[in-house]
Amino acid sequence: MSSPSIIGRDTQKAIFEEALASSKSEFIIVYGRRRVGKTFLIKNVLHNRISFEMTGIQNADLSDQLQNFADKLTEQSQTEIKPPKSWMQAFSMLKKHLSSVKTKQKKVIFLDELPWIDTPKSKFLGMLAHFWNDWAMYNNVLLVVCGSAASWMINHVLNDKGGLHNRATQYINLQPFTLAETEQFLQFKNIRASRYQIVQVYMTLGGIPYYLDLLKPDQSIPQNIDRLCFETDGFLRDEFGRLYRSLFDKADKHIAVVKALASKWQGLTRNEIEKTTGLANGGSLTRILEELEKSAFIQTYYPFGKKKKGSLYRLTDNFSLFYLKLISEKGLHNQKNVFLQLFTKPRFRVWCGYAFENTCFIHYRQIANALGISAIFHEFSSFRFTGNDTHEGIQIDLLIDRADGVINLCEVKFSNADFKLTPTYKKTLRERVGTFAAVTQSRKSVFVTLITTYGLANAHVHTDVMQHVVTLEGLFA
Repeated sequence: MSSPSIIGRDTQKAIFEEALASSKSEFIIVYGRRRVGKTFLIKNVLHNRISFEMTGIQNADLSDQLQNFADKLTEQSQTEIKPPKSWMQAFSMLKKHLSSVKTKQKKVIFLDELPWIDTPKSKFLGMLAHFWNDWAMYNNVLLVVCGSAASWMINHVLNDKGGLHNRATQYINLQPFTLAETEQFLQFKNIRASRYQIVQVYMTLGGIPYYLDLLKPDQSIPQNIDRLCFETDGFLRDEFGRLYRSLFDKADKHIAVVKALASKWQGLTRNEIEKTTGLANGGSLTRILEELEKSAFIQTYYPFGKKKKGSLYRLTDNFSLFYLKLISEKGLHNQKNVFLQLFTKPRFRVWCGYAFENTCFIHYRQIANALGISAIFHEFSSFRFTGNDTHEGIQIDLLIDRADGVINLCEVKFSNADFKLTPTYKKTLRERVGTFAAVTQSRKSVFVTLITTYGLANAHVHTDVMQHVVTLEGLFA
């Protein structure tokens, strides 16, 4: 990334700064999806404090990883180092190097892309645990390990049942930028864009810093999206496959699940995923769903009044959705002004609705703040009713169940102007509230809440059916 400053990430920066100031050794695990800015954050916070750093090599064998270790130790110790024969020998060499570094400050070790370093039968993790338990823990060290394969980092390091069990003193699950952080980043890059356009960027690129850094300040938002996503050599045109195959073994199964979820914006149950993909409903599917969720591509959410039973899985990675709905479509490439042309297409409006809902799901804290309920216990969920002889079926994708006796039924609408509430739509909203109350038998008050871009036209005449309106101002807070 080209930006020398860190946008946002205040909580994460504080974790590193506290670890550097600590009087004891610290072990920090950092994970998050590829391109989210983990390495950039670590290097820019720790920069000149790092005593040794190494990045694993993808698809390399043990000998190549050990050669890489020797090259990095040679570079950072300014002494010619021969490749070790094992990780036991490598960590012995590292201890010798760190012991020779004369400083009263913490000695910082940064090991990046840990899953790539831990090649089969290499015993790397066991030797890393021994290095920490036998030496680093007692020698004023800050050990930072990082990896893009989030599920691997959680299962093999954070939740390790062996030598690394409960050894981490902190962990950071680095998430994509929020809308507010995206705005700050674009301003830093001198990219002129309204908040409406920034939401469009967020709906396409998903708040991923690496993707946002590809935007050029001398192009409009539609021009940038065309260049990156639809031109023959656009960087993001083939990113989808690269992304998943860099993170998961047998990634085709993960892609199958993601494609299935992209086809149903209300989300799918586990059984529906099994039927749609043909994947067996067993341990393999469990692992795939866990890996996708831990890597922030999908999200589990629960229907109103239920916990585990009936849980739904939803694709919440906006870039994956944009790719599957629009970039991968035949006939859209090698044309001019593709993004602007899509504005008139029905599939574009469908995508907009889903992507804006995703953006609202991601910004649930901002929605709670805008509604003034942050201090009140509340839960976000959904509601699906298939219908019966008395009531037609309804789907409410976002509702907020509050401890103060209120439920917010949220209507999410992406609009390029103030949203207009027609008499027909008002009638529909009243029927939804009535159906929800009758089916759930809830005694709580129901407030209909509009979450939209600019606001509600003539809001003062619609207070009988619309109690709250949350706009971009709230989502950017």
